[in-house]
Amino acid sequence: MPGTGDRTAPSAPARLIRIRLAAAGSAAVTVGAGLGLRAFAAGSVAKYGGDALYTVLLLALVVLVAPRWTPLRAAGTALAVSWAVEFLQLSSVPAELSRESAAARMVLGSTFNAPDLFWYAVGAAGGWLLLHTASGRRRRVTAGARPAGETPHS
Repeated sequence: MPGTGDRTAPSAPARLIRIRLAAAGSAAVTVGAGLGLRAFAAGSVAKYGGDALYTVLLLALVVLVAPRWTPLRAAGTALAVSWAVEFLQLSSVPAELSRESAAARMVLGSTFNAPDLFWYAVGAAGGWLLLHTASGRRRRVTAGARPAGETPHS
């Protein structure tokens, strides 16, 4: 009924646009966080925090490209890509490309480091948790349920 506080579900195209905008914004914030981390932190905090943020960025990009994927599938894909890039560093290809391009160095790295694999998983798990929580809230609102503590006229 109009005026009773009920929410109508947004159309599928509008929902996909909102998801993609949120993913693009998240990617931008993640890049900013990574640059800030590099500027203000040092040592292991900068290194491994950057690894986790790398996977969070990939997760945001996966959601941007495939907004209908489940949080688990998106996070798993981001983790798989992170690990693939790390294992690619066992070859000489990333090191050679990194010598030629700062962008390649940022994206591909140059040297395999096994602990990076753990920190990529930390980033994927953290990103999954945020995405899972956000998508669960979106499902409740879309289904007409109100988030906890919200009254019909709030």
